[in-house]
Amino acid sequence: MNAVLLAVKWLCLVWAVTWPVTMVTGIRNPGHLRRRHKDVYLGEHSKNKHRGRIDHKLMRQDSTKSLLIKTEQLLRIEEHDFAMRPGFGGAAIPVGIDVQVESIDSISEVNMDFTMTLYLRHYWKDERLAFPSRSNVSRTFDGRLVKKMWVPDVFFVHSKRSFIHDTTMENIMIRVYPDGSILYSVRITVTALCSMDFSSFPLDTQNCSLELESYAYNENDLMLYWKNGNDSLRTDEMVLSQFFIKKFHPSSGLAFYSSTDSISADSFLYFLSQDLAFSRDAFPSPTISLSLALSLSLSLSLYLGWYNRLYINFILRRHIFFFMLQTYFPTMLMVLLSWVSFWIDRRAVPARVSLGVCVCVCVCVFQVSYVKAVDIYLWTSFLFVFLSVIEYAAVNYCSTLEEMRRLKRGKLPTSYNTSKAMAFDGCFHDSDIELTPFPRLPTSMTSSHHRTPLQNPEDPPIEGTRLRRQRSVQENVDLLLSNSYLIDSYSRMAFPLSYLLFNTIYWSMYSS
Repeated sequence: MNAVLLAVKWLCLVWAVTWPVTMVTGIRNPGHLRRRHKDVYLGEHSKNKHRGRIDHKLMRQDSTKSLLIKTEQLLRIEEHDFAMRPGFGGAAIPVGIDVQVESIDSISEVNMDFTMTLYLRHYWKDERLAFPSRSNVSRTFDGRLVKKMWVPDVFFVHSKRSFIHDTTMENIMIRVYPDGSILYSVRITVTALCSMDFSSFPLDTQNCSLELESYAYNENDLMLYWKNGNDSLRTDEMVLSQFFIKKFHPSSGLAFYSSTDSISADSFLYFLSQDLAFSRDAFPSPTISLSLALSLSLSLSLYLGWYNRLYINFILRRHIFFFMLQTYFPTMLMVLLSWVSFWIDRRAVPARVSLGVCVCVCVCVFQVSYVKAVDIYLWTSFLFVFLSVIEYAAVNYCSTLEEMRRLKRGKLPTSYNTSKAMAFDGCFHDSDIELTPFPRLPTSMTSSHHRTPLQNPEDPPIEGTRLRRQRSVQENVDLLLSNSYLIDSYSRMAFPLSYLLFNTIYWSMYSS
């Protein structure tokens, strides 16, 4: 009994000591219980899916600083149907586009495509996502909010592959402003088609473009435009292995689609005028013609549509230095090497033939079904090498004919061996060979043939009198056949001048 009384006394003493401290803490923190009550109130309302509204007192505050409000509640996502575009049934919603090209990863001539990494930014206004804010501060979200709201369905025309970068999270950013303005940015890598023309390869210039367009909304529902005009396209400094970028510029246009095929605007107006003309001939009544025209236009409106399309255009110029080292310079050297045979003795058959045959350049490039500029250069160079071999065949044939004539005339000894005779413009000859002097010109070609009977040899020629007539073609041919070394002499000048003329025409045509 004494122990119980002692315990009661201790409890009374502890209560008497702690009661004043509790009263003082309650006075100093009068809003503690109210904030706790408010947290419970918001928690209950946030769990209520049927109501889903924010407390009216909190709406009067700056909601951008309220940490207790969920994103769905702040943007009132559950109150609207975001499967429909903003302003559905009204005017077309303008969507501004801003692109920053990060890099051009690859350009494939074989597949005729290019791969580009870029930042694609969309700007539009959706008043359904407006929220109250006194400081006009925006809110930024990641890609998890994209599936809960409406975003433009922009796609890349003629794209083969594309993906959104997802390391470490999806590279998507959404920024919502208090008035409902939205910035939607995404980082994409896309591989798109580029129709290339290689008729001037490797001195070619390629025009490629990346095209953006809305997939479902035509110009009556969505209007794509460059937000800042020509400044909407920005590029980082890029260095490519085979090309250098001459120009980046944006442009815009319209694309027309039908239920079966796409036609131009002129074709559409032509067919429409033809149908209306047929209706006037078949139905003279204006009422019937007007009704048919209205029904025709109504049916066309169900199947046809114009879509806004934006273009990212860039011009690529190929680096020529690599092909100069790998193709053009070796080919030029081989052609020059084939001309060395013009200075080798025409009796040295193995040296001249092997020198012309061994001149060959193998160049492996991608295959197309038409002639390229490099093909023209290579085949023309091969033609010059081939003609140098043909030139030696002509020299050898003419030399053989000349020797046979001399043999028939008895001017060559019977012990003469043609394989040992070395005749190079009379500089070195076999001792057994009886060389004839340089052939005299025919008497018909002398000046005495043209003298008049009254004119003395000592008298100066009369003004206007021709002293020497032009040789005929037959005489020139006979002269070359009888003096085969002249073919080599003429070839030493004709081949280099012809090849120089070809190079001048070639580089002036394809380099411009």
